[in-house]
Amino acid sequence: MEIVHTPVLLEETLQVLAPRQPEELMIDTTVGEGGHSYAFLSRFPDLRLIGIDADPEIQEVAKQRLKVFGERVHWYTGWSHDFFADPSYEKPDTILIDLGVSRYHYEKGARGFSFLRDEVLDMRIDRTQGLAAAELIAGLSEKALADLLYTYGEERYARRIARSITEAKARGRISRSGALADIVVRAVPSSRYRESIHPATRTFQALRIAVNGELTRLQELLERAIRVLKPGGRVGVITFHSLEDRIVKHFFREKGTDYTGTQEQPIYEYKERGSRSVKVLYRKGITPGEAEIRNNPSSRSARLRIVEKVVDKDVCLQYKEMR
Repeated sequence: MEIVHTPVLLEETLQVLAPRQPEELMIDTTVGEGGHSYAFLSRFPDLRLIGIDADPEIQEVAKQRLKVFGERVHWYTGWSHDFFADPSYEKPDTILIDLGVSRYHYEKGARGFSFLRDEVLDMRIDRTQGLAAAELIAGLSEKALADLLYTYGEERYARRIARSITEAKARGRISRSGALADIVVRAVPSSRYRESIHPATRTFQALRIAVNGELTRLQELLERAIRVLKPGGRVGVITFHSLEDRIVKHFFREKGTDYTGTQEQPIYEYKERGSRSVKVLYRKGITPGEAEIRNNPSSRSARLRIVEKVVDKDVCLQYKEMR
């Protein structure tokens, strides 16, 4: 079994999300090929884990990799925000949310994630839901496409690229990643070639985000993760670009409190302060060191943000009503 993805910020994640009680339950919300999960299960012998992924193909790779841990590992196939909506599951002690797309999808998925390969232009993590990237492009007007590229890709040449794609659509359907990459490369100024990233990087990022609803799912995922987490538990979120990191940072800031009292006395005081329920650890987050960036260049934009749940909002509301 060949593993192609290298988990980022691995040692840092192991340290800040380490179990603090015996037999804790951890949820890996995007298990991928199982890199983070394998490291946690290996280092902490009594840790239990639920591995979630919306892509059954990559989850099967993780199942084979983690089968050595036997009954300590359980699985859920689907989107993690849907998993957290089910109240029948045990409340976790730790939740890891890695928002990166696995290299597996770029190198083995054959779904058009990469502009370096000529593949079917799909980009869906879950191929049973939603529109493929080719269908999305076919249905968008020039203006809507430009708005998408600017909003989700922060692409400064969004209008030029959208115009070129629209002109190409008039000649026939854009169904391959290679064809799309060629259109983008021809649309942007030659000065873009001197930048550190490929000219099509932001276009492909924007389409991937739109196809999979990554940012629209994120807010709901964070809300539900905090809700189901045990008091005293921790959530770690690894982001890879400014759009998602901004959402996570603002969400944690909104929910964050410097309140660190006991669970019994502060329930009423907590309610008076509003909906704040977590303590933010490492205000600016944790970023990879020079050695990791050198060995794994894809980690260069990663940032790990961590919060610890102080009190349970539902319990607080019930206590308030009793008062």
